[in-house]
Amino acid sequence: MVSLSKTIFKAYDIRGIIDKTLDAGVARQIGQAFGQAALAKGEKKVVIGRDGRLSGPVLAAALAEGLQAAGVDVIDLGVVATPMVYFGTHVLGAASGIMVTGSHNPPDYNGFKMVLAGEAIHGEAITALYQRIVDHDGSSAATKGAYGTHDIRAQYLERIIGDVKLARPIKIAVDCGNGVAGAFAGDLFRGMGCEVIELFCEVDGNFPNHHPDPAHPENLQDLIRCLQETDAELGIAFDGDGDRLGVVTKDGQIIYPDRQMMLFAADVLSRHPGEQILYDVKCTRHLAPWISKHGGVPLMYKTGHSLVKAKLRETGAPLGGEMSGHIFFKDRWYGFDDGLYSGARLLEILTREADPSKLLNSLPQSDSTPELHLHLSEGENVIVMDKLRSDAKFPGNVQIITIDGLRVEYEDGFGLARSSNTTPVIVMRFEAETPAALARIQGQFKSVIQAAKPDAELPF
Repeated sequence: MVSLSKTIFKAYDIRGIIDKTLDAGVARQIGQAFGQAALAKGEKKVVIGRDGRLSGPVLAAALAEGLQAAGVDVIDLGVVATPMVYFGTHVLGAASGIMVTGSHNPPDYNGFKMVLAGEAIHGEAITALYQRIVDHDGSSAATKGAYGTHDIRAQYLERIIGDVKLARPIKIAVDCGNGVAGAFAGDLFRGMGCEVIELFCEVDGNFPNHHPDPAHPENLQDLIRCLQETDAELGIAFDGDGDRLGVVTKDGQIIYPDRQMMLFAADVLSRHPGEQILYDVKCTRHLAPWISKHGGVPLMYKTGHSLVKAKLRETGAPLGGEMSGHIFFKDRWYGFDDGLYSGARLLEILTREADPSKLLNSLPQSDSTPELHLHLSEGENVIVMDKLRSDAKFPGNVQIITIDGLRVEYEDGFGLARSSNTTPVIVMRFEAETPAALARIQGQFKSVIQAAKPDAELPF
């Protein structure tokens, strides 16, 4: 029996290691606390689902027990992608949902992504669940909630296939990294009129081929190889729970989400001129001028899928996106992050072109780094970031943005350092017009970080 640890209650979700910080007992407590929170908002039903992880069945069953003990009815979707639980909260007469998923974490992790009364909960709302468990007297509701299963697959696939129309047939390669998207991606894209080469689409919680995280280039090498060796025109990849999208061109270029956002923004703004387009602090500096050029208003915001969703609701923006690959369509969709739907929308745009890769490769681009991580001890990331915000000085004509960490804009690039909300890490990213400018900006960041923490082991 694992005892409840506050450390699993993260900024955007709950995440732990099986049999160390998370087990059936903890899942049941979380279910009961969430059920009570749902009832307090007048919600009587909760939709649940799970990804393909080996610990999923046990955790989902315990979660359902906890929800029922609180007096809430459970609609269990079984094995689904995370966006299918979000979809369920829009179409099943229940505005609350919990997805049992470890997303892209290693196989021994699992966790919960939660929507409470229509809102993705984060920060204090997640901490409040922890407090609710701690304060609970052990009692259950007088009337136990009902339990039922529901197969949402056909309704979800039909909704996308009915919405997104290809201009011509296209052959694509799809790499699901043995994550849960593999159970749906092939049928979805074939249903839209694609010919599909499936890579690692068998759902396997051991992830035997490569890690299901398209944000890292090493996880896209099989897809790149497949495009070289076949006549597929484009490669798309998904993370472990299907809410993030990766894209690879015929010539093996990775189109990161901040450049995918350029295509999506131009398309959405053609129907919503003058609207705000939301993106996080990690995105390329080419995105804001691109949005403006296409008649939109760029709005930079904090990183984190729950935070971006909340900001989308607040602003009414028709589109939002994050460098990590979460893309949020409010235009023609529901405003939640959905890798499968984003992939469909991308194909709709690209099939208007004779050469999709040419269009993707023509999007503005600079020399840039992937995410770089400075690993620190628990809590130290916050201390170092506070120090940087108060003390760091950058020479020259720079603009300093402190929405989320420290983003320093130069005339020829930017540097970013921000504290991760899930691990004791400072995340960095750099972009510049030339390799020399990139080295100069990294050098400036190196000196201010070493001034704040002299023994920092920097990844560059």
